[in-house]
Amino acid sequence: MINWFTKIPNWAALSLVMNGLLFGGLLVVWQEQAAFSDSAGNRASGLLLAGEPPIDASITDAAIADTEMALPRPGGDRNLSYEQWVEVLKKDAATMAAKNPEHLTVLLGDSLSLWFPGELMPGRRVWINQSISGERTQGLLKRLDLLEDNDVEAVFLMIGINDLIWGKTDDEIVSNYKEIVRQLKQKHPKTQIVVQSILPHGGENSTWESRDKLLALESDRIVAMNNTLKKIAADNNAYYLDLYPIFVTGDGTLRDDLTTDGLHLNRQGYLVWRSAIALYAQLELQ
Repeated sequence: MINWFTKIPNWAALSLVMNGLLFGGLLVVWQEQAAFSDSAGNRASGLLLAGEPPIDASITDAAIADTEMALPRPGGDRNLSYEQWVEVLKKDAATMAAKNPEHLTVLLGDSLSLWFPGELMPGRRVWINQSISGERTQGLLKRLDLLEDNDVEAVFLMIGINDLIWGKTDDEIVSNYKEIVRQLKQKHPKTQIVVQSILPHGGENSTWESRDKLLALESDRIVAMNNTLKKIAADNNAYYLDLYPIFVTGDGTLRDDLTTDGLHLNRQGYLVWRSAIALYAQLELQ
């Protein structure tokens, strides 16, 4: 008898396994969503547990026009400068520090994390979103002190795609990333730091406004950077959540059914990400 499973590439085998796990996870997601909606009226604005993240001005109306698959549009069109966003996040962190909840978990990164719908975040945790649209590793590094007064149980970190898109060298990205993880470990020694892989992009199928930048970014470079991020996590006693295999096609591009424009995710994409976080937290985190 031919063992076909041994004949498929490693990435494909991993993707099949992860998608099988995610299917089971999605059943749990839908059940939790129903329970979560009953308590939605008690959510306070500004925090992930409390509602949807602020609007990401870089995502156009056309990119979210598909109401079947796109993200729900956050209420309140706030077009803020980077400095103003930092002030918003500073106030959110201070508010959460005053409440000092158990199981506080931080979503840290760029627009991909910023647009994570609050109602889809895994349960049994209190979430705060500390992400900014267009963020790069250098900017994130400079604002880690916003969380210095928070008692954080876990941080889910995803950063680096904007550095790759906008011309930062691998050495610059790696240097900044190492320092981000080092500072998080130093300032929050009891916190579980989860480094998440950089996601693929849509390639030729992308409709993002800077599509030419995506086309110039080869998938092999993202894969190589993810391998480096995995090593950074291991060297710093942090965790590594490899999302890349469950978002990528056989051609090395972002799955069309999980994206709005080849860079950002639609609601189905966030459901997949949410399931991966929930399963990883249950299986790997203490």
